[in-house]
Amino acid sequence: MFGGELPWLPIGLSRARTFVGMCSFKRRRFLGGGVEHYDFKLRISERFDLSESELEDTIIHEMIHYYIGVHQWRDTSAHGRLFRRLMADINERFGREVSVSHRSTKGQREQLVDGSARYRVVAVVRFRDGRVGIKVLPRQSQRILYYYCQVGGHRDVAHVALYMTHDAFFNRFPNSSSLKVHFVSEEELRLPLKGAKVIGVEGNMLSM
Repeated sequence: MFGGELPWLPIGLSRARTFVGMCSFKRRRFLGGGVEHYDFKLRISERFDLSESELEDTIIHEMIHYYIGVHQWRDTSAHGRLFRRLMADINERFGREVSVSHRSTKGQREQLVDGSARYRVVAVVRFRDGRVGIKVLPRQSQRILYYYCQVGGHRDVAHVALYMTHDAFFNRFPNSSSLKVHFVSEEELRLPLKGAKVIGVEGNMLSM
């Protein structure tokens, strides 16, 4: 694929959330103004459950970067004209599906969600038109009550329920007291709310 021109390259595993694969290197400048790339390393993130074909295409993608770097060639950008030409040639000659960026599936993106158990206060907002929204709130009584009163008093809202839960489903949602909600389906909430503790509101007090 690369004509046997590439030196041995160490490949390591990573727990990074920000990339699927990465070809890293160091730069050194010469007195005459030139720049050399050296100490190349390839890393693959373990956080993505890639198929064999996807993993191969990811490695090939990074090897194109390595190929350009080893030859000290300059491209118009990180994935510039040279990179794209080499990528298109490999895809055509070897029947690959290498792309400029890894297009993760919904299932793969779900893997990036924090799976640890931690207690959260969740407001479930049911609207008069049948929609259901959720909001993860700060664990501060005043901010919980403010949200409950403000959203519950909106003319489009039929009911607001508060829960204390440690289900990891809610880790994917930001924690804030802004009034907006994230819309979900009733089916999505059925299991995450199973076993959750209902938080009652009595005047200016919260109870469980």
